Amino acid sequence: MDKYLKILIKELRPAMGCTEPAASALAGAKAAELLGLVPTSLEIYTSRDMVKNAMGVGIPNCSLKGIQAAVALGASGGDSEKGLSILSSLTEKQIEKASAIPVSLVIESGVPSLYIKVIAKAGDDVAIATISGEHDRFSFLQYNDTVLRELAVDACGTELEAEDEQFLDSASLADMLMWVEQAPQEAIDLVLSAKETNLAIARHALDHSYGLSVGKIAAEPIGRAPKNLTEAFSLGSAMAAAASDARMAGCPLPVIINSGSGNQGITLTVPIAVVASYLKVDDEQLGKALLLSQLIGLGLTARKDRLSALCGAFTASIGTACGLVYLLGGSLEEMDRAFNTMVGNLTGIICDGAKSTCALKIYSCVEAANLACNLAFRGLSPGSESGIVGKSSMESMDFLSRISHEGMEETDKTILSIMLGKQS
Repeated sequence: MDKYLKILIKELRPAMGCTEPAASALAGAKAAELLGLVPTSLEIYTSRDMVKNAMGVGIPNCSLKGIQAAVALGASGGDSEKGLSILSSLTEKQIEKASAIPVSLVIESGVPSLYIKVIAKAGDDVAIATISGEHDRFSFLQYNDTVLRELAVDACGTELEAEDEQFLDSASLADMLMWVEQAPQEAIDLVLSAKETNLAIARHALDHSYGLSVGKIAAEPIGRAPKNLTEAFSLGSAMAAAASDARMAGCPLPVIINSGSGNQGITLTVPIAVVASYLKVDDEQLGKALLLSQLIGLGLTARKDRLSALCGAFTASIGTACGLVYLLGGSLEEMDRAFNTMVGNLTGIICDGAKSTCALKIYSCVEAANLACNLAFRGLSPGSESGIVGKSSMESMDFLSRISHEGMEETDKTILSIMLGKQS
């Protein structure tokens, strides 16, 4: 199978609610399934980024929050076969059982940012389920003394996965655009379907109040039918924020994720779909614009950790900016300009966990993408003399990778320290 297509099929999947609580519930469910009954106690060993991203976000279909609650819900009757949609349905009995299970939590050092190990106990029996590297990748399973699965702790546990990571890590904007221009229909159908799923939660959120109602309020002066391109750009920003408002509050509607993140999936689809609707472009052009944005989002994530101190809405919105340029008939040169404008504008937006303010960041990032697109068509973008902006988008990608890995490690620790301090 075509390598780009294979990666897109693997990465663009549905998830219910924020993906960190979903992954936590998935680990809890698998541990309980191995145990064969509801555990009498649960132990969690996880990374600081998992704790950070599960701390303040709503869990679908209940009022509980946090990583301990998510694991307990999964262990109290969750079905691991549902994958990241495991929280799509919860019963009162399941919630009651989860609330009664003692759960301990240890934040581990020296593990990948996406890592959670659940130890479930009942009597003399013990089961262990570890998810790491990707949100639904079981890297270790054990029942009593029998090890059932043991993979490398990161996502590159097989040669195939390592090749995918290396492939995306080295792909340039020109490489992605060249593939998009000749993309198979299966790839176009995939992103058009993802667009419909993500638009559904965005439209729903315009009619209901969730979280800070960022998107609903921002859309009010425009309405559902933009009268010009400027309004279409702004409505795209508002609807993307609205979808995040709903998702972060625990709305029980699915989202198609990108790089394991629903907010990134929303950012990379909804604004482009809204502008395309105003422009009345055909499905092929829209599909190719969406493919380009999705691939850029995936490529940037490959250059940083899936969970890091660098906000995912920012890196995703770089893909949005390039997708908008493509939608409006721009060339690689305009996309390169838009990319570098985004790097010069918003690099440094921190991720302080998944919560209601993600909608604010998505709105700001997509508005910046709109501006970058407009500047690009006027031949404007910052030059390489401007801070961390590179001579090309490829060089800027490398600089972003360095900032994520070298520059923001201590920032990440400080963010979690502040968040945990507020709880105590």
